[in-house]
Amino acid sequence: MFFRYAVLAIAVVAASGCVQERVVRERPVIVERPAPVRYVEVVAPQPPPQEVIEVEPAYRPGYIWARGYWHWDGRRYVAMHGHWEPVRPGYRYVHPHWEQRGDGWHLRAGMWIN
Repeated sequence: MFFRYAVLAIAVVAASGCVQERVVRERPVIVERPAPVRYVEVVAPQPPPQEVIEVEPAYRPGYIWARGYWHWDGRRYVAMHGHWEPVRPGYRYVHPHWEQRGDGWHLRAGMWIN
């Protein structure tokens, strides 16, 4: 019995030196990047309506209400309803709004700024 264990131990020790790692074929690593954000500036020839789109809902802990706004679709203004945005500590939310410039009315999208 002892002989069997001795032979087995010798075989394991001898085989352990035979294992060799090697690179068979290198594969390139592909890093996927998000697609670039395309920015489209919306310019309208006339001011947006003064009508209120919706009544702001009651406070919801951990969220801020992003107000609805008027979106210019190229022919007319279309009401875009508001939505809840999770609060981002250290940032403040600027609601969507229109600014008048020399070439018309420009929509500033809602965004978080610090």
